[in-house]
Amino acid sequence: MRATAQIFWILGVFFLIVAVAYGVVTGNFEPLGVESAGFPALIAVTGLAFMIAMGLTLAAKKNDVGPSDDLDAEVSEHAGVQGSFSPYSWAPLWAGIGAALCFLGVAAGWWIFAFGVIFSIYGVLSWVLEFSVGQHQH
Repeated sequence: MRATAQIFWILGVFFLIVAVAYGVVTGNFEPLGVESAGFPALIAVTGLAFMIAMGLTLAAKKNDVGPSDDLDAEVSEHAGVQGSFSPYSWAPLWAGIGAALCFLGVAAGWWIFAFGVIFSIYGVLSWVLEFSVGQHQH
């Protein structure tokens, strides 16, 4: 956890330097001043990196040292349950198709977006409820 926090602190500083340099360069060479899309996006990425770094730092102070922070740790020390996954689930496919249709609908036509919402709702609901019915019922 501490190593991950350090990585995000470094990324935050890097993005801050890039954002300032980008703002200075576009401010000096663009006829309309600072570019209005890239500079705010870089500032947002900087803020996100610092927020993640702060969250990980606070979590590392509350929790014990994990295997990822121990230089002498073995890979097997980090073993354990990673999650519960249904092996033959079609729900992620329907959710992915729905998301793709939603993005296509924003660009090509709103009627496609409506079909994407339908597919997304079906995919997400079946993904959430797949352990409640059928073969994998609990």
